[in-house]
Amino acid sequence: MRTASISRRELLFGSGMGLGAVALSAMEAEGGVLRPKAPHHAAKAKRCIFLLMEGGPSHIDTFDPKPKLEQLHMTRFQKERNKFEANMNTGERYYVKSPFEFRRAGKMGMEINSLLESFSEVVDDVCFYRGLKADSVNHPTALYHLNTGNQFGGDPSLGAWTSYGLGTVNQNLPSFMVLPDVAYPQGGAANWSNGFLPAYYQGTPLRPGGAPVLDMAPPPGVTKLRQEANLGFWKELNELHRGRHPEHEELVARMESYELAFRMQAEMPGVVDLSKESAATLAMYGIGGANKDADALGRRCLLARRLVESGVRFVQVIAMGWDSHDYIDKAHGSRLRAIDKPVSGLLKDLKRRGMLEDTLVVWAGEFGRSAAWGRDHNANAMSMWMAGGGVKKGAIVGATDEVGGMAVEVVHPLRDLHVTMLHLLGLDDAKLRYLHAGREKQLSQVGGQVIRELLV
Repeated sequence: MRTASISRRELLFGSGMGLGAVALSAMEAEGGVLRPKAPHHAAKAKRCIFLLMEGGPSHIDTFDPKPKLEQLHMTRFQKERNKFEANMNTGERYYVKSPFEFRRAGKMGMEINSLLESFSEVVDDVCFYRGLKADSVNHPTALYHLNTGNQFGGDPSLGAWTSYGLGTVNQNLPSFMVLPDVAYPQGGAANWSNGFLPAYYQGTPLRPGGAPVLDMAPPPGVTKLRQEANLGFWKELNELHRGRHPEHEELVARMESYELAFRMQAEMPGVVDLSKESAATLAMYGIGGANKDADALGRRCLLARRLVESGVRFVQVIAMGWDSHDYIDKAHGSRLRAIDKPVSGLLKDLKRRGMLEDTLVVWAGEFGRSAAWGRDHNANAMSMWMAGGGVKKGAIVGATDEVGGMAVEVVHPLRDLHVTMLHLLGLDDAKLRYLHAGREKQLSQVGGQVIRELLV
């Protein structure tokens, strides 16, 4: 894949094919910016919903129980200096068992936190992966790494790469949308940035409260006909300027955003209107119940389903509050109760609509936790799960050691998770490239491999 506009360096690189051919290639790319694009290979998933648990959920206390900690509870151990842990102090520490009970669920009897009552009904559709490793224990850099493949930010996010590779299904909606919590995650909007890709690939965030999108209706007295005339006039002026300055890629994105905003006014109000859903569906997502956190997340999860159903390629749903060190029974307990119905409701809803088979659902935080008192940040072991879109059902892949400190089976770095997600969406990380700063760049940075054990 190539860039959508011609820089001086690209012009020189492409001079061997002739100036006319270079210009034609760029024109063709620009004409296809917002069109669906063919995948590199047959895709198992047509779309993705990424459930981001910001703050670092403790795998030991959610989906990767460690019975050995019952025996080791309050046993001293010597903590060595380790760059992958947040607490850099050496000295004596104490193992602490999980304050939670676990239940066996599904046909395979997989152990999950007992607070996840509704989620226990969907585990047969889920593949738990316990072999993942991160590279950072600092929240912003770890989040950047999870979302963009680069710890330092500034690179395109997963959703941006997906939009770049596959284009847009529904011309009236953005291809990549983000549903934040009450606040943005650490690192802010860079977590869904377009990076060095053209601006029209960046994520479009919706507001967590009130109207999801402002200015969906035109001002009083402004008719659709008048808006169309204004857009036409602006487009003429922009095209004149663009003819004089073809290197201004941002102008193309601005023109597209104006036109997309106009089209969204017709379609978005219906998509975000949850009143069209049945009372049973709302209850399945935890909407309208006594748990206000579950209600808020349930609305975002239901909206995510409505968005992908309407043609959005990639939706990221963010649930904050997982940065628990002390009183993890209370802190993680409230988070688990908040996600139980919304997340299980999403999987149930997708499945009953026949959408789960070609929708990839991913649940993950930025790193795991240690078994020590205070549950230090731990990049050497983190558990996550996937469902739908070509992944195994009712399975556990990989393992951590007996205290959850280190991934020891089917171990892979984050870049391999990214490569696997792209693969399921029909994209080859080695082919999904963009010329920037003199070299072809890709999501994995240096290449990676598909985690075959996760696939059907």
